[in-house]
Amino acid sequence: MVLNNRSVVLLMASMAMLVSACSSGDEPEGVAGVRVVATTTMLGDIARNIVGDGGIVEVLLPIGADPHDYEPSSFQVSVIYDADLVIANGLGLEEGLSDVLAGAADDEVNVVEVAVRVDPVSFDDREPCSTGARGICDPHVWLDPERAASIALIVGTELSLVDTSMDWQARAGLYAAEIRATDVTIDEMLASVPERDRILVTNHDSLGYFADRFGLEIIGSVIPGGSTLSEPSSADLAHLVDLIKETGVSAIFAEVAEPATLAEAIASEVDHPVRVIPLFIGSLGDPGSGADTLIRMLETNAMLIADGLS
Repeated sequence: MVLNNRSVVLLMASMAMLVSACSSGDEPEGVAGVRVVATTTMLGDIARNIVGDGGIVEVLLPIGADPHDYEPSSFQVSVIYDADLVIANGLGLEEGLSDVLAGAADDEVNVVEVAVRVDPVSFDDREPCSTGARGICDPHVWLDPERAASIALIVGTELSLVDTSMDWQARAGLYAAEIRATDVTIDEMLASVPERDRILVTNHDSLGYFADRFGLEIIGSVIPGGSTLSEPSSADLAHLVDLIKETGVSAIFAEVAEPATLAEAIASEVDHPVRVIPLFIGSLGDPGSGADTLIRMLETNAMLIADGLS
């Protein structure tokens, strides 16, 4: 018998479910309420704030994992196939999960990609996001509180379609209001940064939505494009060094979960002090990090940016 890719995914899922059933004798036979799977820690936090005691939320990516290159275990594949609702970001963010998610959707698992539904923007002014070209749309929508609030409302709507036992939309509305409230907090944090200093250099193109929302300008990135898997050329790096010298930028904003070797090398080439400041971008932080929820993540990043630009 010849197995195609879809059959292999199903076989892996079946084997993982069998292993799980045989090794989890202490677990309850069933879980009351909805079963939700979220790909990233940010989406998991949104889902948990809405689901609460109304079900269980499983998050595929562990804290600190890069969503661009994470690949699921066979057990996680089984969890996806067993879910009432799978919440994915989409727009190429979960590159290592894309085949599994597509296969699950083909098999009528309820997979919802949220980023495409919150007005994503393009990395390239010459080609709009609406063309659907690979790598064109910026997937980092959760870094804009307004879009994050919209995602919460989408999750509430999707939950109401799979389970009518609770008013999921009301729960989502309350949480969306909490996210929107942080918008004001962040504005206040950044108010101290003078207009001339409201420019950013980033490790990769991930802060576009945050910058647009709060009146900042990104003038360059160490790694081109929206994926940490891209590679800059030596000419790109030399140009960025010149740009930092010319503008007097004093900080490069990197990611906590990713090596900042290139950013540190660029900082060392500049003839004035440049700090490399890690932000929480592709993952929430550990408990106690100040970024263990989406709201705290946004506010901690704002505080770090304000400090770096002041």
